[in-house]
Amino acid sequence: MAFGRESSVVEKAGFTHLKEDGSLHMVDVGQKAPTERIARAKGEVVFPREIFPKIISKDVPKGDFLACAKIAGILAAKKTGELIPLCHPLPLSQVEISFQFLPDKSALEITAEVKTTAQTGVEMEALTAVSVSALTIYDMCKALHKGITIENIRLVYKKGGKSGEVFLEL
Repeated sequence: MAFGRESSVVEKAGFTHLKEDGSLHMVDVGQKAPTERIARAKGEVVFPREIFPKIISKDVPKGDFLACAKIAGILAAKKTGELIPLCHPLPLSQVEISFQFLPDKSALEITAEVKTTAQTGVEMEALTAVSVSALTIYDMCKALHKGITIENIRLVYKKGGKSGEVFLEL
């Protein structure tokens, strides 16, 4: 696609982060009214079956991996604007990270919920929180087995802005 050819090509395709000449830019949200924004994301850390009992009992050489992952996820949500090039830095009002063991999958599900009142949403903050929490769990548990995987990171809910309330997973 020749980006400089016609501005209507960029506009019709819905590429909000591209200027008419095809160069990237941060979207100007200055004219948007601040509204309450909420986003929830999930992901799983899947463990080899032979080490899952140690994970459930939290018998990990590096210590309390869940506490460490929770703090890492909160910090990651707060730093998203510094990590993802075109994200706006946002004043977060709340970041919640929770964990649920899924014995049938030999997995640990991570859920991050992020809230703000701002001119743009917090989907990337929730996804970043889950991602960094999962990476922290991997780092804390890799001494037990190198076959740990991180899977299925996704947005499951968002509220606020022009799209309103969206349930992507029940």
